[in-house]
Amino acid sequence: MNEDYMLEALALAREAAEAGEVPVGCVIVDADGRVIGRGRNRREENGDATAHAEVEAIREACAALGDWRLAGCTLYVTLEPCPMCAGAILNARIPRVVFGARDPSVGCCGSVIDLFYEKLGHRPAVTPDVLAVESANLLQSFFKEKR
Repeated sequence: MNEDYMLEALALAREAAEAGEVPVGCVIVDADGRVIGRGRNRREENGDATAHAEVEAIREACAALGDWRLAGCTLYVTLEPCPMCAGAILNARIPRVVFGARDPSVGCCGSVIDLFYEKLGHRPAVTPDVLAVESANLLQSFFKEKR
Protein backbone atom coordinates (compact mmCIF):
# COMPACT_ATOMS: atom_id res chain seq x y z
CA MET A 1 0.00 0.00 0.00
CA ASN A 2 2.79 2.46 0.89
CA GLU A 3 4.34 1.95 -2.54
CA ASP A 4 1.08 2.71 -4.38
CA TYR A 5 0.77 6.12 -2.75
CA MET A 6 4.48 6.78 -3.15
CA LEU A 7 4.13 6.07 -6.88
CA GLU A 8 1.53 8.86 -7.00
CA ALA A 9 3.96 11.16 -5.20
CA LEU A 10 6.69 10.19 -7.69
CA ALA A 11 4.40 11.09 -10.59
CA LEU A 12 3.99 14.56 -9.06
CA ALA A 13 7.76 14.79 -8.58
CA ARG A 14 8.23 14.05 -12.29
CA GLU A 15 5.76 16.84 -13.11
CA ALA A 16 7.85 19.18 -10.98
CA ALA A 17 11.03 18.16 -12.81
CA GLU A 18 9.37 18.74 -16.19
CA ALA A 19 8.47 22.24 -15.00
CA GLY A 20 12.07 22.93 -13.96
CA GLU A 21 11.40 22.48 -10.25
CA VAL A 22 13.30 20.27 -7.82
CA PRO A 23 11.47 16.94 -8.24
CA VAL A 24 9.60 16.43 -5.00
CA GLY A 25 6.02 15.21 -4.88
CA CYS A 26 3.61 14.59 -2.02
CA VAL A 27 0.19 13.05 -1.45
CA ILE A 28 -1.92 12.97 1.69
CA VAL A 29 -4.29 10.09 2.27
CA ASP A 30 -7.20 10.08 4.71
CA ALA A 31 -8.12 7.22 7.04
CA ASP A 32 -10.29 5.66 4.31
CA GLY A 33 -7.40 5.54 1.84
CA ARG A 34 -8.58 8.44 -0.34
CA VAL A 35 -6.01 10.90 -1.63
CA ILE A 36 -7.21 14.27 -0.32
CA GLY A 37 -4.10 16.36 -0.91
CA ARG A 38 -1.54 16.54 -3.70
CA GLY A 39 1.48 18.76 -4.07
CA ARG A 40 4.70 19.25 -5.93
CA ASN A 41 7.45 21.80 -5.66
CA ARG A 42 6.49 25.14 -7.22
CA ARG A 43 9.10 27.51 -5.76
CA GLU A 44 10.32 28.72 -9.14
CA GLU A 45 6.84 28.82 -10.67
CA ASN A 46 5.35 30.77 -7.77
CA GLY A 47 8.44 32.72 -6.74
CA ASP A 48 7.68 31.52 -3.23
CA ALA A 49 10.21 29.93 -0.88
CA THR A 50 7.38 28.14 0.96
CA ALA A 51 5.95 26.45 -2.15
CA HIS A 52 7.17 22.99 -1.20
CA ALA A 53 5.28 19.82 -2.12
CA GLU A 54 4.28 19.06 1.47
CA VAL A 55 2.90 22.55 2.12
CA GLU A 56 0.86 22.45 -1.08
CA ALA A 57 -0.54 19.00 -0.20
CA ILE A 58 -1.33 20.04 3.38
CA ARG A 59 -3.24 23.10 2.18
CA GLU A 60 -5.28 21.00 -0.25
CA ALA A 61 -5.98 18.32 2.37
CA CYS A 62 -7.09 20.91 4.94
CA ALA A 63 -9.45 22.41 2.36
CA ALA A 64 -10.82 18.94 1.51
CA LEU A 65 -11.56 18.17 5.16
CA GLY A 66 -12.53 21.70 6.16
CA ASP A 67 -10.17 21.48 9.12
CA TRP A 68 -6.54 22.34 9.88
CA ARG A 69 -6.18 19.10 11.84
CA LEU A 70 -5.34 16.18 9.57
CA ALA A 71 -5.92 13.48 12.17
CA GLY A 72 -6.03 9.99 10.70
CA CYS A 73 -4.10 11.03 7.60
CA THR A 74 -0.80 9.82 6.19
CA LEU A 75 1.59 12.05 4.25
CA TYR A 76 3.69 10.42 1.51
CA VAL A 77 6.60 12.46 0.14
CA THR A 78 9.47 11.53 -2.14
CA LEU A 79 12.12 13.38 -0.10
CA GLU A 80 12.62 13.56 3.65
CA PRO A 81 10.91 16.73 4.92
CA CYS A 82 12.93 19.90 5.56
CA PRO A 83 12.52 21.92 8.80
CA MET A 84 9.70 24.07 7.38
CA CYS A 85 7.74 21.08 6.11
CA ALA A 86 8.33 19.11 9.30
CA GLY A 87 6.90 22.09 11.18
CA ALA A 88 3.86 22.18 8.90
CA ILE A 89 3.35 18.44 9.45
CA LEU A 90 3.50 18.96 13.22
CA ASN A 91 1.08 21.88 13.07
CA ALA A 92 -1.38 19.91 10.94
CA ARG A 93 -1.20 17.04 13.47
CA ILE A 94 -0.50 14.48 10.74
CA PRO A 95 0.02 11.20 12.59
CA ARG A 96 2.10 9.35 9.99
CA VAL A 97 4.79 10.34 7.49
CA VAL A 98 6.20 8.07 4.78
CA PHE A 99 9.14 9.29 2.75
CA GLY A 100 11.40 8.08 -0.04
CA ALA A 101 14.93 9.47 -0.27
CA ARG A 102 16.81 10.76 2.74
CA ASP A 103 18.06 14.34 2.66
CA PRO A 104 21.55 14.56 4.19
CA SER A 105 21.58 18.36 3.94
CA VAL A 106 18.30 19.41 5.62
CA GLY A 107 16.37 16.21 6.44
CA CYS A 108 14.38 16.53 9.65
CA CYS A 109 13.29 12.92 10.15
CA GLY A 110 16.70 11.75 11.31
CA SER A 111 19.21 12.62 8.61
CA VAL A 112 20.27 15.94 10.16
CA ILE A 113 17.87 16.24 13.07
CA ASP A 114 14.68 14.49 14.08
CA LEU A 115 12.11 17.18 14.76
CA PHE A 116 9.48 14.53 15.30
CA TYR A 117 11.45 13.16 18.24
CA GLU A 118 11.61 16.51 20.02
CA LYS A 119 9.02 17.42 22.66
CA LEU A 120 6.91 19.61 20.38
CA GLY A 121 3.47 18.38 21.37
CA HIS A 122 2.99 15.93 18.50
CA ARG A 123 5.09 12.98 17.39
CA PRO A 124 4.24 11.43 14.00
CA ALA A 125 5.24 7.89 13.19
CA VAL A 126 7.79 7.82 10.36
CA THR A 127 8.37 5.17 7.70
CA PRO A 128 11.54 6.01 5.73
CA ASP A 129 13.03 4.65 2.51
CA VAL A 130 9.83 3.71 0.62
CA LEU A 131 10.86 3.70 -3.06
CA ALA A 132 14.00 5.49 -1.92
CA VAL A 133 16.07 4.41 -4.93
CA GLU A 134 13.49 5.72 -7.40
CA SER A 135 13.15 8.98 -5.48
CA ALA A 136 16.92 9.48 -5.20
CA ASN A 137 17.49 8.63 -8.87
CA LEU A 138 14.95 11.25 -9.93
CA LEU A 139 16.67 13.90 -7.83
CA GLN A 140 20.16 12.90 -9.01
CA SER A 141 19.09 12.98 -12.67
CA PHE A 142 17.52 16.41 -12.21
CA PHE A 143 20.62 17.94 -10.62
CA LYS A 144 22.96 16.23 -13.09
CA GLU A 145 21.07 17.93 -15.95
CA LYS A 146 21.19 21.30 -14.12
CA ARG A 147 24.99 21.17 -13.83
